Amino acid sequence: MADATATLIPLAEVDSALVEALLDRAFGEDRYKRTAYKVREGTDWLPALSFAVIDADELLVGSIQVWPVALTDDQARRHPMLMVGPVAVVPERHNEGFGQALMAAMAGGLDPKAALPQVLIGDPDYYGRFGFHGAPTQGWALPGPYEKHRLLVRAENPAVLPDHGTLGPWLR
Repeated sequence: MADATATLIPLAEVDSALVEALLDRAFGEDRYKRTAYKVREGTDWLPALSFAVIDADELLVGSIQVWPVALTDDQARRHPMLMVGPVAVVPERHNEGFGQALMAAMAGGLDPKAALPQVLIGDPDYYGRFGFHGAPTQGWALPGPYEKHRLLVRAENPAVLPDHGTLGPWLR
């Protein structure tokens, strides 16, 4: 992070009202209508993989949340995945490295012995630098509108991912 006095902390340590206000600023108050919210509906974000950035003035300037989801293939088999996002940084602090720091913290929290594929809806140019790409997702469906080129995945072995399926919440 460019701001050497900024601190990464577990998102669970931040007041949820502050996180909601950050997400409203970053994505708009109508963000709940987005397809990503439908994909993870009914689940809770994972505290071990979700982080916040607090600046020198102790203000929340960024956050990342990770959610349990599954891709249900054409044979009704469920393939567990992690949905990354929202990754949010307050607009006036863009391009200061906070998003990169949040992505690195999330990646550092993954268990390398059992890393699940990570999926997100986002800018391919930005998230490509973290190993996300859209080739394996082109036959996947989501529970709402989205731009196919923005559905991205990162997996140790993308060849094992189903070619077709529907992404949705991981509900037991």
